[in-house]
Amino acid sequence: MIFRQWLEPLSCTYTYLLACEETRQALLIDPVVTSVNRDLAEIQRLRLTLAYSVETHIHADHITAALELKKKAGSKIVGPAFDRLPCTDLDIEEGKLFRMGSVTLEPLHTPGHTDGHFAYLCGDRVFTGDALLIEGCGRTDFQNGDPDELFNSVTKKLFSLADDCLVYPCHDYNDRRVSSIAQEKKRNPRLGNNRTLEEFKAIMSNLKLPFPKFIDYAVPGNQQCGICPDDLPDNLQDYCRHMTESPQG
Repeated sequence: MIFRQWLEPLSCTYTYLLACEETRQALLIDPVVTSVNRDLAEIQRLRLTLAYSVETHIHADHITAALELKKKAGSKIVGPAFDRLPCTDLDIEEGKLFRMGSVTLEPLHTPGHTDGHFAYLCGDRVFTGDALLIEGCGRTDFQNGDPDELFNSVTKKLFSLADDCLVYPCHDYNDRRVSSIAQEKKRNPRLGNNRTLEEFKAIMSNLKLPFPKFIDYAVPGNQQCGICPDDLPDNLQDYCRHMTESPQG
């Protein structure tokens, strides 16, 4: 399998490229609209054909590139069936493997950050979206988030994976790229080291995080698979403007 990890620096979002070496088909997990040109240039450089874009959930901090990639590359939009988005071409459900040549994703419904959140297990690695971050986790105070559900999603589902399974999150804000299930079970300050549900809920209720500044535009835009609003304020324009340069992760 061909694998790349790329960073969108404005929202600190990781996009993942997975490709079949035989068919040369590729998919992107959680692509960002500001990085479309970079992603397509890299895919062309690797002599691949983009077949799919795959979402872990409806994002609140950036606009997905799914619709723009479909327009430019003809790729199909894949997302959780739970969200019932009319713009998706293929729906993901737990218990149904998603295959693209030699690449197989096992969808894992991991609600709590959002109610429709999914992680994707692929061989020796799992793409955890915002459910499980490196020594952290996604917040649970909007988009039908639920700390009880997130605790169960991580401790009963993700932590049941093999200890040496590599953890690739949707975000990291400290320049870290990858973790492992064993590391998160031991070192995650919110969910690791046998934290109880009551301890986790106390931690989450006291985070006192500011409301995401882009959420009022990102959520409705992503419910349409990546629409940038016309009325975007000047201070938020960079969240939808295509960057001429974007550092790779």
